[in-house]
Amino acid sequence: MQSSWSTACPDWKERLLAGRPLVPSLPLFADEASRALRIFNRLRVPDVIGTPTMAEAAGPWFPPIVEALFGSYDAQIHRRMIKEVFLLVPKKNGKSSYAAAIMVVALIMNRRPEAEFLLIAPTKKIADIAFKQAWGILKLDPELTKLFKPQEHLRKITHRNSGASLEIKAADTDTITGSKSTGILVDETHVFATKPKAADIFVEIRGALAARPDGFMIQITTQSKEPPTGVFKAELATARDIRDGRLQLNRLAVLYELPEELAKDGGWKSEDRWGIVNPNLGRSVDLAYLRDALTTAERDGPHALTLLASQHFNVQIGTSLRDDAWAGAAYWQDAADDSITLDAIVERCDVAVVGIDGGGLDDLLGLSVVGRCRTTRDWLSWSRAWAQDDVLERRKEIVPKLLDLKEEGTLTICEAPTQDIEEVCSIVARLDDAGILAEKYAVGLDPVGVAALVDGLADVGIVGDRLAAVGQGFRLNGAILGAERKLKDGTLWHEGSQLMTWCVGNAKIEQRGSAVLMTKQAAGRAKIDPLIALLNAVQLMSRNPEPKKRSPYETRGIRMV
Repeated sequence: MQSSWSTACPDWKERLLAGRPLVPSLPLFADEASRALRIFNRLRVPDVIGTPTMAEAAGPWFPPIVEALFGSYDAQIHRRMIKEVFLLVPKKNGKSSYAAAIMVVALIMNRRPEAEFLLIAPTKKIADIAFKQAWGILKLDPELTKLFKPQEHLRKITHRNSGASLEIKAADTDTITGSKSTGILVDETHVFATKPKAADIFVEIRGALAARPDGFMIQITTQSKEPPTGVFKAELATARDIRDGRLQLNRLAVLYELPEELAKDGGWKSEDRWGIVNPNLGRSVDLAYLRDALTTAERDGPHALTLLASQHFNVQIGTSLRDDAWAGAAYWQDAADDSITLDAIVERCDVAVVGIDGGGLDDLLGLSVVGRCRTTRDWLSWSRAWAQDDVLERRKEIVPKLLDLKEEGTLTICEAPTQDIEEVCSIVARLDDAGILAEKYAVGLDPVGVAALVDGLADVGIVGDRLAAVGQGFRLNGAILGAERKLKDGTLWHEGSQLMTWCVGNAKIEQRGSAVLMTKQAAGRAKIDPLIALLNAVQLMSRNPEPKKRSPYETRGIRMV
C-alpha cells in the first residue's frame, strides 16, 4: 500500500477527546467521494419517527467513513485503495442503519455487472437486522423502489439494470467457499468468537474478495461481553495496530474506545466521557437512558455493570471487570513479570513446589510451579496446560480460545493419550534434578482421579510424602485468600500468560458460611484448571518447604584410600 494511503491515525486520542472524526487525511478521489456522500445523505432511516435522512440522523463522525471507503476507488483502473473498514462503536449509535445504508450506496455506485454483495453475521437474526434496514431504506425512496427488485423470502435485493444483488449468507465456510463477492458486510464480529471455525470463515471471506480489486469488506461491531477471544481478538488487535501505525494494510480502523487510562477504575462511569465513545449521543443515543442504565446497573451489581460497560461504552472486559470475580483478579495484571520462565525459577529460587489439577478427557490438565526467590523470598509462578483432542469436539465454544493459547505456547494439544502425563512428569523431574524441588510435599494433587499421574510421578522418583493430596472445595479457602493477599502486596508474581489471565477471568467465587469457594462447577464450561493447580501449589508453599537434602557425594564424588 502506498504511504500516501496510510490509514494510521496516531493522534486518535486527541481526536476522540476533541470530538473530531477518527478518519485520517487521505488523497481521496473527490468525484467518487462526493457522489457517495450525496447518495448516502439522501437515504432515509426507516425505523426512526419521521424517517429523517442520513444527513439529518448521522453525526459528523460517520460521513468521513463513507467518503474514505468510496473515495478510495480509482475509477480509471477499477481498484479500491481501502479494501476493508473495521468499525468498533457502542450499541445504539446507528451502526446497523449506517452500515445498511453503505451497502445500498455500494449497490447504486457499483460498476461491475452481476456483482454480489453479502450480509454475513454469526446468527440469522443479526443478519436479518441489516437486511431489514437496507430494504426499509429502499422502500422510502420511490426512485430506488423502481430500480431494485426485492425477494424478501430469499432475503435478496437485485438491481434491475446491472443485476447486482445484496443478500444474506450463512456464516459458514461451505456457503462462502467459491464466492467472488464485490462487497461484504460482517455484522457483530465479536459474536463470531463463539464459532469454532470463525477463523476459517474470515479466510474464505477475504479469499472471496481476492479476485475483486474493486471489492471491500466492512466489519461493524461492539465490544465483546467477555474478554476478546479467537477471531475477534485477532481482528481487534490488527485494527489497533493499523490505527496506531504499527501495521500498514489497505484497511481503515475506526475504534470508538476510551484510552485505557480513562476507562480503568470505573472511569468510564463519568458522564463527561460518554460522548467520547458514543459519537451519536444526542441523536440515536439518549443521555437520559444512559443515566438510568448506570443507576440500574449499580443497583443490580457487577454483572450488570460489566454488561453496560462493554456494550454501551466499549470497555474491554478484563480479569476483574465481571461479577462474582475472584478478589485476586483485580491485582493479577499488576503482578505480571515476563522474565519469569521455568529456567528463571531454577536459577533464582531456593525451593519449588508443583500444583497439578485436571479432569477427564474433555478437560484441561493444569500445572503450576511456584518457586521461592532466594533473595527476596517472593513467590514466582509459572503455569502450563494440556488438552486431549477430545476437548476440541466436546467444548467447541472455547476452541477459538484454546487455539490462541496453543499459539502462545502455554497450552499443548496432545497428539498421544499419555503426552500430558509424560511432559508433566518431565517438568517435575527437571526441578528435582536441579535440586530445588521440596523435600516433603513437593507435588500437590487433587486426590480424585490421579492414578495415571501418580504412576508417572513414581517413575521419576516422586513417591511417599513427596506427594500431597490437596483438599478441594472449602479446603482451598486458605490458598484462595492467601494468593489474593500476596498478589495485592506484591509478593506473588507470574509470567503474564494469556492462559492464566483467561483462567483468572473465568474464576467465580461462592461464599458458603465463612469459606470462599472457587469450583469448576461455578465456572461452568470455562476452564480454571491451571488456576486450581496454582492454588494447590500455593497451599504447599504456605507450609514453608525446604529443598531435598542431598548427599555431598552426589556432587564431589567418593575418595578411595
